[in-house]
Amino acid sequence: MLNLQCGALRVVTFEFTVQGTVCGQFELGVVLFEFTVWGFGSLQCGALGVYSPAGMAEAHQAVAFQFTVTPDGIDLHLSHEALKQVYLSGVRSWKKRICRYRNGILTGVYPASPSSWLFVVVAVIATTYARMDPSLGMIDKIRDHLPTNGYLSNQTESILSALLFGTALWLALVFTMRQTLKLLLSYHGWMFIEHGKPPPHVKLWMLLVKIFSGRKPLMNSFQTSLPRLPVPSVKDTMRRVSDWWEEYVYLRGRGPIMVNSNYYAMDYLYIVPTTKQAARAGNTIHAMLLYRRKLDREEIRPLMGQSAIPMCSSQYERMFNSTRLPGLETDTLQHLKDSKHIVVYHRGRFYKVWLYHNGRLLKPCEIQTQMQKILDDQSPAQPGEEKLAALTAGDRVPWAKARRSFFSQGKNRVSLDTIEKAAFFVTLDDTEQGFRKENPVESLDDYAKSLLHGKCYDRWFDKSISFIIFKNGKIGLNAEHSWADAPIIGHLWESILATDQFQLGYTEEGNCKGEANSQIPLPQRLQWEISEPREQKLKLFKQAAEKHQDLYRHAMTGAGIDRHLFCLYVVSKYLGVESPFLKEVLSEPWKLSTSQTPHQLLELVDVNRFPQYVSSGGGFGPVADDGYGVSYIMVGETLINMHISCKFSSPETDSHRFGKHFQQSMLDILTLFNLNNRPSQ
Repeated sequence: MLNLQCGALRVVTFEFTVQGTVCGQFELGVVLFEFTVWGFGSLQCGALGVYSPAGMAEAHQAVAFQFTVTPDGIDLHLSHEALKQVYLSGVRSWKKRICRYRNGILTGVYPASPSSWLFVVVAVIATTYARMDPSLGMIDKIRDHLPTNGYLSNQTESILSALLFGTALWLALVFTMRQTLKLLLSYHGWMFIEHGKPPPHVKLWMLLVKIFSGRKPLMNSFQTSLPRLPVPSVKDTMRRVSDWWEEYVYLRGRGPIMVNSNYYAMDYLYIVPTTKQAARAGNTIHAMLLYRRKLDREEIRPLMGQSAIPMCSSQYERMFNSTRLPGLETDTLQHLKDSKHIVVYHRGRFYKVWLYHNGRLLKPCEIQTQMQKILDDQSPAQPGEEKLAALTAGDRVPWAKARRSFFSQGKNRVSLDTIEKAAFFVTLDDTEQGFRKENPVESLDDYAKSLLHGKCYDRWFDKSISFIIFKNGKIGLNAEHSWADAPIIGHLWESILATDQFQLGYTEEGNCKGEANSQIPLPQRLQWEISEPREQKLKLFKQAAEKHQDLYRHAMTGAGIDRHLFCLYVVSKYLGVESPFLKEVLSEPWKLSTSQTPHQLLELVDVNRFPQYVSSGGGFGPVADDGYGVSYIMVGETLINMHISCKFSSPETDSHRFGKHFQQSMLDILTLFNLNNRPSQ
């Protein structure tokens, strides 16, 4: 145990073992430290950066300060660059807070505005100077109840009373407008009117909604004015399927979310702004980040049905910085308030890419440079890294168990946290997709399949947004469904496409506009330690083999069930008793009929000494129309012959395909026993 105190830092107690050089991490206050121990006499610590107490989101990778504890004292080293990054991060956080506070005030008084308060107050004060009393005596009553201390003149008291009355009148008007708007939005008859042909009363209703909706609403301006959904009557509830909430519809589903839940969005059908993959990635990623900045500042206009009826904006909150985390019984949604990086997948490798430099958002040309560096990287994927994302494509329970067993510590935990805490996930796909006039149906089919599931291991399906950029410049998006419905993604997608094409644009060569800063940090490869699961596979394989041997040995000694069932069937026929169970069981088609051909019964030839004198055995046809007949013969210890038959009339069977699968299975078993490197005999 070691007690440490450094300057104003509080005392910290932690435990370590000295064996040569020992490295580790511990937490101190709101600063994440790393330490290295040399021998028995010195200790070095370095602060990596400040994290958010709410989400402990992103720690800076630069070391802010280091100190070394030795018998001679404490040696302190400061890193000005890291401190600068911490300062810029704080400035950015406070800017966001101030913007949210300002928008909170504007949203709180909507559909009115602060300028309308000034107008009402000035109007009330002006009427008092004109010897008019719009308050019907309330201003005088307010003045009578003001605390008098002799320092306020009669005129000042009158102005203060008029100010208070004007403010109260303005708040009453705001409340009235909000309640009126809520009452108007409670009308649902417009949904049942034929589109484009509203009757006069619906036109009047829409006009009133527009009047009371105010001007230039922010994202959450209508949240307090939206009516609550009514609770249906018991009779209606019994006639309809209940509307389950987020957890029961999505998060409790244990099947693969890749095809059962997630959905996708496509690029422009006919237009490709640029065929350069890195450039298209630079513009569209920047456009997505501009949208996120507007979202953080609540500057996005809410969706409006029929261009007049505001929709709820609560689902926008978890669009970015969100991940669905697998669980044994139910998944959970993790949402961070901010994230300063994305994770990019390319040719089996994961990269962390920072989105900010010196406190500013990277320009499109700078993001293009980062993407091009990833595309030009020829380093191979680490063992087990290429298909790691396939865990998010399968059933949720195995993924939850694997996450708990293999990603709870070390490099795997750090890298997984980097992915799950990223703003969104990006795939630089090495295929070309999109609509082709010469083959429209097949090209769109391939495009849709790639966006929906890809190769099953090149998208991180748990991320709220997986952004795909193809080799020919086409783009697409795969969205996890539990955090929001499709209109929210549609709003984002339309904004990205429009910003990319009409606001950012490209040079004549197809590159992003602007000059890139050469000092931007390079993309960082994520590191993994994927252990080979051979031992577990081998253990299960041996258990399965022992179980199979046990079953056929019991069958060979008369403990099988088929003969007994057949005897019961014969007896039932003799007695004239119909047995649906026996009839169904004994008439089931044998889709896979197998048998082993005996060999070396007479032992006349030693095939180990004379391997050329071997027979390929014999075979038989399939029993079922859509089944296989498989005869196998084991010749000595070095050869297995297979006879596989099926019917041409069945489109579901293929004997050559079956043989290739069997061959691959045998090769997998060789690999499992580490026999694949031995010379073939």
